[in-house]
Amino acid sequence: MRRIVIAAAMSLSMVSFATVTHAQKPADLGDEISQSEKAARVFGEIMGTPDKGIPKDLLEKAECVAVFPSVLKAGFIVGGRGGRGLASCRTVNGWSAPAYFTLGGASFGLQIGAQSTDFVMLFMNKEGLNSLLSDEFTLGGDASVAAGPVGRQAGASTDLKLNAQILSYSRSKGLFAGLELKGVVIKADKDDMRDVYGEGITAKQVLKDNKVSAPVGVRAFPIALGRYSSRNATE
Repeated sequence: MRRIVIAAAMSLSMVSFATVTHAQKPADLGDEISQSEKAARVFGEIMGTPDKGIPKDLLEKAECVAVFPSVLKAGFIVGGRGGRGLASCRTVNGWSAPAYFTLGGASFGLQIGAQSTDFVMLFMNKEGLNSLLSDEFTLGGDASVAAGPVGRQAGASTDLKLNAQILSYSRSKGLFAGLELKGVVIKADKDDMRDVYGEGITAKQVLKDNKVSAPVGVRAFPIALGRYSSRNATE
């Protein structure tokens, strides 16, 4: 009888420990939460200057938005993880939970020096969305990309650029401008995805299937997108 009581107590103790460990998990997401907050801040700062930011009519047409804050040229060219960022897509219920990505490659167009640069990408159509949902894709190779127009210069030039699947931008030293990123490889960050959503969850499940809910701490980025564009996706 005594053995049964001891065994039961040990089982209860293990359950309690597991519960505590699970309850503490959000504390392990500090890095992922920080990435979401950085992306939200970058996007908010850019959209807060309408004469120099992304035209709102373009943002309304975009199916997904990705932001890679604080990318360093040195890491971009030499390192395997030149930059990290997030993407969110429109769903019937608003912007999706964020999916985490890495960005790298031997070339990224304009030679901007060693300073930190923020990159923003608008995925304009179904083809652009499908590239984002794949395991890995190359800008200018697997997906067509063009430098996005800035400020209030939408107009006729924008109509031409809408043929591109992705419009890309960069901000460096306070200057925000369209930038044609060719040869850049973007792929899901499996480590961050596992930490936030659990083992085996894919970008498609997060961005498109809309069956994954984001922990409160990482919702800063989709919330920021919703402030500037509240259009929901159609069924």
